[in-house]
Amino acid sequence: MSTTATTQTVTSADGTQIAFDRRGDGPAIVLVGGALSSRAGDPLTAPVAEALAERFTTAHLDRRGRGDSGDTQPYAVEREVEDIGAIVEALGGEAGLYGLSSGAVLAIEAARQLKGITKLAVWEPPLIVDDSRPPLPADYVEQLDALVAEDRRGDAVELFFSAAVGIPPEFVAGMKQSPMWDGMTAVAHTLAYDGRVARDVMAGKPLPAAWAELTIPTLVLVGGLSEPFMENGNRALAQLLPNAELKTIEGQDHAVAPDAIGPYLREFFTA
Repeated sequence: MSTTATTQTVTSADGTQIAFDRRGDGPAIVLVGGALSSRAGDPLTAPVAEALAERFTTAHLDRRGRGDSGDTQPYAVEREVEDIGAIVEALGGEAGLYGLSSGAVLAIEAARQLKGITKLAVWEPPLIVDDSRPPLPADYVEQLDALVAEDRRGDAVELFFSAAVGIPPEFVAGMKQSPMWDGMTAVAHTLAYDGRVARDVMAGKPLPAAWAELTIPTLVLVGGLSEPFMENGNRALAQLLPNAELKTIEGQDHAVAPDAIGPYLREFFTA
């Protein structure tokens, strides 16, 4: 079975064109990347899409504002849910979902709101439910919007890594020398989108009660080397969802290796 990608587009409910790479044949899985990711620059999600395409039809999308997808304003989380829904419809009306990091938070919302989602797998949605790490600043999204409006895109990326990811400033300074830095600043305007997706669940308070409505089979995956807040938040998620299972992938942190997570996803979506 060929896993060569074909690029396709769908029109979302608000008229935005959303691009995705389609691979393989079989039951459909939509893959949702995290902050700063796109089809062309997502080393954590794209290889997983290719590997799963040996058994499934996979759709790895450019979230709106990134890559070849449009960016109709004003932004709202509901529009990204509709983007996923449009891809599910294009795949035949039913699909599993896999989301990574803030893309996992979006995938949870999509699975809750959309019809036709059969299974959900998430890798480390950044859930802060206790005091094991500081919450996002209350004005985090507003800070990002202001920096982008002032064309201070590099500063917006720095704010994301320091406030949301928790990387010390001296390490962020070193990242500026990376060849990936220009690509990250190019999509810095979308950091506020991810901020809107995740800010309520990175506030150090209980998870949304509405998530308990999500009854489809759900696999919650966390790394054995990840920070304690990540395990605490994902354990709380697995306890909240009525049909969820929590599994730990030993030897992995938030930047999970595709060959480490792949077998878990294949088993889950095949069962």
